[in-house]
Amino acid sequence: MIRVAFYCDTIKYGGVERVTSLLINYLSNERNFSFYLITNKGKLEGEYIIPKNIKRIFLYGKNWNLIRTIIIQRIDILIYNFYEVKEIEKLNKLKKTKVIYYDHSSFLLWIYTKNYNFQKTVYNIYRKCNYVISLIPLENDYLFKKWGINSILMDNPTTYNYDLIIPSDLSQKIIIMIGRASDPIKRYDIGIKAMKNIIKEIPETEMKIISEINENYQRLIKDLSLEKNVIFTGYQKNNENYLKNASLHILPSLSEAYPMVLGETKIFGIPSIICGLDFLALAKGGTIIIYDDNPDTVAKEAIHILKDDNYRKKLGKEARKSMETHKNELIIKKWVKLLLAVYNGNIEFFRELQKSDKNNKLSNEEAEKIINNQFYLLKKRISYLSNITIDQFKLYSFH
Repeated sequence: MIRVAFYCDTIKYGGVERVTSLLINYLSNERNFSFYLITNKGKLEGEYIIPKNIKRIFLYGKNWNLIRTIIIQRIDILIYNFYEVKEIEKLNKLKKTKVIYYDHSSFLLWIYTKNYNFQKTVYNIYRKCNYVISLIPLENDYLFKKWGINSILMDNPTTYNYDLIIPSDLSQKIIIMIGRASDPIKRYDIGIKAMKNIIKEIPETEMKIISEINENYQRLIKDLSLEKNVIFTGYQKNNENYLKNASLHILPSLSEAYPMVLGETKIFGIPSIICGLDFLALAKGGTIIIYDDNPDTVAKEAIHILKDDNYRKKLGKEARKSMETHKNELIIKKWVKLLLAVYNGNIEFFRELQKSDKNNKLSNEEAEKIINNQFYLLKKRISYLSNITIDQFKLYSFH
């Protein structure tokens, strides 16, 4: 049996944790593998469910225990979900355990959060790693190659089974935004402010923010007199009841890698408006991409979608259709191939697996177009970076 361990902080709340639980659940049905879950924290109430036959190991925050645990448990492959450079250096020295580094973030996140040393630290150590997972075509097919990082493009699994979902009929004037409102990267104020114009045209429109309540946004809602139209639902472990009735999804984030909420809304056939995120694997199909951060622009597109039944249904069909190539069963098949390639130490097979996506590979022409779009947005959003060059941006060398 091939011993595979997933390592993360907990198995509750966040996107990384949900992805980990989904992968464990799907992969646990595969023969020839024995799966482990290593977490820094002990078992918590309300965790994502994992099979009972998965061996659970707690480190209780003592990261120095990780290496010892891997050796004691004779782990063949570790799926690593962190960016701890010193720990990665130690993991790279292991002789009997191979490590897959799962990059869950976009390089833009580190720019927008002013973590400019990421290139010198994490991306530099990635150059010395044999197996890196990227979720973003622009990084995997273009930027990482420039930076000397050997990566493979993977999709995150989604919460719902494509073939078992009945799509929304898109009949109700309900807009949704999903995710942690406490994260400033999500920028829910753009969607909330857009509602001021939307309800002028379509007064019955409701916006449901599927997140824990955020006091700053609550004040904004009150200041705009939107209490009757914009509602926080609180944190939801399962969003199905909201997805099956929604007609539009707004994703105003500054940066994402493979947003599960976008995959979920697409499976339910819900159109989306996204702010500049054209580099996402799920960017095409039933999505409207706007290249500014103006709530008025979001409102204009939302009004068009909500008022035009045929247009809304067309976008909804495109959204759902686009997920046919991102079904969970396809993702798991690729994971099995990846794990076998890594276990056998077959770098060439790994590279062949990389090439198997050549039909979906981002062309240099398209990559350049996306880079230019993101360069334009970055200089518009961060004034003190207005003098950087496009080459500095591509090489992440402007800090």
